[in-house]
Amino acid sequence: MHGRHLLTALALIGSVALGACGGGEGGGGKNAINWYVFNEPGGSYDKAVADCNKDAGGKYHINYIKLPTDANQQRELIVRRLAAKDKDIDLIGMDVIWTAELAEAGWILPWEGANRTAATEGKLEGPVKTVEYKGKIYGLPFTSNTQLLWYRKDKVDKPADTWNGLIAQATKLKTLIEIQGAQYEGVMVWFNSLVQSAGGTIVKGTTVTLGPAGQVAANTMSRLAHSPAADPSLASQHEDENRLAFEAGTSYLEVNYPFVYPSAKENAPDVYKNMRWAPYPGIVSGKPAKAPIGGINWGVGAYTKHPQEAFAAAACMRNPENEKEAAIKGGLPPTLESLYSDPELKKAYPFSDLIKKQLATAAVRPVTPAYADVSLAVAKAVSPPINIKTDGFVNTLRGTLKDALNSQALL
Repeated sequence: MHGRHLLTALALIGSVALGACGGGEGGGGKNAINWYVFNEPGGSYDKAVADCNKDAGGKYHINYIKLPTDANQQRELIVRRLAAKDKDIDLIGMDVIWTAELAEAGWILPWEGANRTAATEGKLEGPVKTVEYKGKIYGLPFTSNTQLLWYRKDKVDKPADTWNGLIAQATKLKTLIEIQGAQYEGVMVWFNSLVQSAGGTIVKGTTVTLGPAGQVAANTMSRLAHSPAADPSLASQHEDENRLAFEAGTSYLEVNYPFVYPSAKENAPDVYKNMRWAPYPGIVSGKPAKAPIGGINWGVGAYTKHPQEAFAAAACMRNPENEKEAAIKGGLPPTLESLYSDPELKKAYPFSDLIKKQLATAAVRPVTPAYADVSLAVAKAVSPPINIKTDGFVNTLRGTLKDALNSQALL
C-alpha cells in the first residue's frame, strides 16, 4: 500500500476507534454490543437496532458503528483492528467475500449448535454458501444481492440472453450497455460471473483453477469494450455511473443491482415507467448464467467480551420484519426464502422471483483467505477492458494468481 493511502486508512481507523470508545456511539456500558457495519442510508439498520435494544430489556445494548461506504476501506479498518485483537468489535457487517480471510485468521467465531441453526434456517442456498468455510458456518446471511439486466421496453422489444447477442443488439439499436469496468471489485464480479457461466472457476482454496473459461470471459469483455455498445467511460464506471447513464436516457440496457429500480422511480419517472428486467446475460443461448451474488453477513468478533450477547443480538436483528425492511427501504434483497412470497415485498420487488432464482445458482466469488489479492490480480488484468491482452491471457493470469495465493497478505 502506498504511504499516502496508508495514512488515509490510519486516519479513518482513528476516527472509528474514537466512535467505539466508552461503549461506542450509543452507550450501553458493560452490556454494549458494538456493531461495525456500513452506513445504510435507508434507515432499516437504525430501526433494527432500536427494536432489538427495546426487546433486549437491558441484557445488551447494540451500538451501530457506521463504517465508510467504500467496501475496501471497511475491510482495511476491520482487518487492522482485529489483527490488534480489538475487544470492542463484537459484531461485524461482513461483505460476502470476507468470510474465508477472517475465519482462517481466527478473527471471527464459528456459529455452532443453536447459533448455526439461527444463521442458516430458512435461508436461500446461495447466501448460505457465502458464510461457509472448511465445513463450518462463520456468519449469519442478512441481506443478499444480485445483478439483473435492466432495459427500456419502449426501446428494446426483448433483450438477448447472451453477452454476444446483447452486444449485437445494442450495436444495431445504437445504444450502450452499462456495466462496471473500472479497476475495482465490480469488474471482478463481472469476470467471475463470466467465468462461471462458461463452466469454469478462478481459484479454489489455495489452488488456481482458471482454464479455458477464463479465455471466454476475457474475450467477452474485450469484445464489448471494442464494440460501439461500450460506454466511452467504461474504464472508469461503477454501479452509480451506470445508473445515472440509464436514467439520463443515454443507454437502454444496464447490468446492475436492484437499487436502480427505486432510484429511477424517484429520479427519472419517464424512464421508470418503461423499465423492465431480464436474467443476467449468459454465454450460451438457452443456458442460464451464473449471476453475481453480493450482500452482507454478520460475524461475531473472536475477541469480543460478550459472545453470547453478540450472537443473541444478531439473532434478534435477523427476524423477517427487519429483513423485509432492509429490502424495501434499502433495496437489499432478503436471504430468508419465505419473504419472497410476502405480498409487501413482491409489490416493492416485482422482480423478486427472478432474484430468488438467480441467488439459488449464483456465482459465489472464490472462497480463499487470499481473496483480496486474487481480486486485485483479476482487476488489473481485465481493467480497462479495452486493454485486455487476449493472447495468452489465461497463462499470464494464472501466474499472477499463483503469486497472489502465495503472498498470504491480509492487507
